[in-house]
This record gives sequence, structure tokens and C-alpha cells, in this order.
Amino acid sequence: MAQYNAFYAQSGGVTAVINTSACGVIETCRRHPDRIGKVYAGHNGIIGALTEDLIDVNAESDEAVAALRHTPGGAFGSCRYKLKDIETHRAQYERLIEVFRAHNIRYFFYNGGGDSADTCLKVSQLSETMGYPLTAIHVPKTVDNDLPISDNSPGFGSVAKYIATSTLEASLDVASMCATSTKVFVLEVMGRHAGWIAAAGGLAGKDESEAPHMIIFPEITFNREAVMARVDEAVKKYGYCVIVVSEGARYEDGTFLADSGNTDAFGHRQLGGVAPTLAGMVREDLGYKYHWAVADYLQRSARHLASRTDVEQAYAVGARAVELALDGQNARMPAIIRTSNDPYTWTIEAAPLAEIANQEKFMPRDYISEDGFGITDACRRYLSPLIQGEDFPPFENGLPMVAKLKLQRVPRKLPEFKL
Repeated sequence: MAQYNAFYAQSGGVTAVINTSACGVIETCRRHPDRIGKVYAGHNGIIGALTEDLIDVNAESDEAVAALRHTPGGAFGSCRYKLKDIETHRAQYERLIEVFRAHNIRYFFYNGGGDSADTCLKVSQLSETMGYPLTAIHVPKTVDNDLPISDNSPGFGSVAKYIATSTLEASLDVASMCATSTKVFVLEVMGRHAGWIAAAGGLAGKDESEAPHMIIFPEITFNREAVMARVDEAVKKYGYCVIVVSEGARYEDGTFLADSGNTDAFGHRQLGGVAPTLAGMVREDLGYKYHWAVADYLQRSARHLASRTDVEQAYAVGARAVELALDGQNARMPAIIRTSNDPYTWTIEAAPLAEIANQEKFMPRDYISEDGFGITDACRRYLSPLIQGEDFPPFENGLPMVAKLKLQRVPRKLPEFKL
């Protein structure tokens, strides 16, 4: 059969295991030299394709590619850049075709979340609208765990493990000092619209006496009076209160507690720190001594505490993406399908991008306790398997080893293109 080249790119916020998926894509491509010739990576995601800033992955050794499996961040550079509709931005799509044609690229693998799925779907449609044969497969990734169809999203399990661990460890710190010091600790976690990461903090405690004493979800309307009453109750009953709050906590009218007033490249509202906002309410309403922390990039880059389940799934979806492309499937995403809870088993099925792009999966109401401040047993059964197992990276001189790539550029064949 004919041999064509492949293009891989990373998009959106990176995770502890997005490079694991890259490893799965690249190693699987290398196992099919009769079908796939060269593998190129876009420098800074889809921008690399538009500007013809391509990285020659073929220049990387097998050892360097294998090291991607335990390297956090985005090895080839990621971006927040969403392709608009083809009618009004036709020049961009024509440019993509020019670059793909110039480099004999027929396989497109885009590693990202919901917005990236939308971009991948649009690219998949190029073969029909612009007469260029192209197979586009979306490789799932998002710490927010909000991709539909898939049981969970690669990247989430490791964040969940990190947040549950951090909540447990910080709560022991607060509990040991609460008699004379901090009474309230607030941990802010990611999750703009969906509270999956915040829910993971709930795994740290087994009953209401153990931290976290309260979880604040985006799915549950924030009520200041009710929240402060719960904080006061926990402090008086247990001596301290630990709160895990999602960055997307919002009032009844939809306003975020910490809306900075700006938007990002995808049109999402930029959030400006819900932890200090909530801590300020504690000070004003209750007068308790407090501390707060924002997990921020630490939660999504903590490869040293990655979930083995997450690592295995991240690699599997990368490998399966290539297999789907070689099978002739287009506009698909390898979705993780849970087949059993105990023991936890899963498989991968091809899901249509039309049912995934620009869609979000929120926390089911029956995963949130009746009072809206905790997780249910059903939620624990869902979350627990995703944080199981450890997959420590190799260490050298006390620090984790990471992949060292050449990132050799491919010579340009086309005139410069400005975004």
C-alpha cells in the first residue's frame, strides 16, 4: 500500500501524561513503516501546521521517544488556538492543505480536549470540502475530565491522584496546628465548568469527620450563607475545616466567584483566584485564621505522582489513534469504555467526533451529596480506580529524568504565512 507521512500536535493545557500519548502515537507509527513514512510534529500545536514550523520526529532516537512516557509538559509545544469556520477563514484551511500536500501528510493526529476535538473535526472535513485526502484522529486529553462518551479523559487520573494526596497531606498539617493556629484551609483546583477534579479531593476522607469537610463544585450554585455556616460548623465540631474549591465556582446568575474580566484564546473567561476570594469571606464573616493554596500548574504537571492507570490509558489512546487511521477511520476519537468497576477493566472504542466536539461532561447530580458539599459512594466507585497504581519516572541525582529531544526543524517549502 502507499506510504504517507503523519502529523502530530498537542493542544490546550498540557498534562502529566500528554507526552505518554505522544509516545504511543510515535512508537505505533514506527511499527508501520510500510504505511507511514515520516512523522512530523507541529511546533506549538496547530500553529506549527499553519506556519509550516514542523519538527522532524524521525531525528529522535527510540530511547528519547520512549522517555516521553515519563515526561510531563508538552514536548513539542502546545497552544490555545481554535480554527474558525471554513467559510470566513478559508485562507487558513487552504494553508493547511498546502502544508500537508508539500510534506505528503495524509494522517493528522491532534492531542487535546473538547476544543481540539472541534479543530480535528474541521480538519477531517478538508478532504471533502477541498479535495485533499486526509485522515484526522483526535487523541483525547484533558485534566478537566469533561470529554463525553469516554469513561474518563487521559490526564485526569493523575490530577485526581495528586489532588486527593495533597488534600490528605495538607489536612494532617492543619489538624496538627489548629488549636493555636490555622482553622480553615482552602485548596483551589482546576475545573472551569465541571467539578471532577474538586470531587477527587473527596477521596482523601472516608467520612464527614475527615477532610475535606467541604467541596465546592461548579455544578452547585454558590450560597455564601450556607457555605459559611458549614465552615463554622466544621471548625466548632472538628477544630478545623478543609475546603476544596473548583476554580469555576459560581453564583446563581452564572457569575464566577473569581472572574478576572478577561477571556482566553478559546473565548473562555479567565478566572482570577477563587481560593483567596473564599478565604476573604471566611475572614469577613467568621474571623477564623486561614491559609489558602492554588494547585495551579503543579496539579497537571506532577508526573512523579502519576496514576499508573492514567499512564496506561494515555499510551493506549495514542497507539489506538494510529491504528484507527490505518484502518481507514476518519473523524474519530479512541474513547475509553469502562467494562467493570471491581475489578476495574476497560477497553477502547472509536467514537465519532461530531458527538464530542464542543461538548462537556459534567458531574452527575447523584455523584454529589444531597447537601451539595461532598461526594457520594457512587462517585467514589467511579473515581477510585482512576488513581490506582504508581508509575514513577526514573530518577537521577534526586530528580526525575525527562526526555531530551533534538526538536530538529523540517526545512520550509512554502512562503511565510501570517496568522
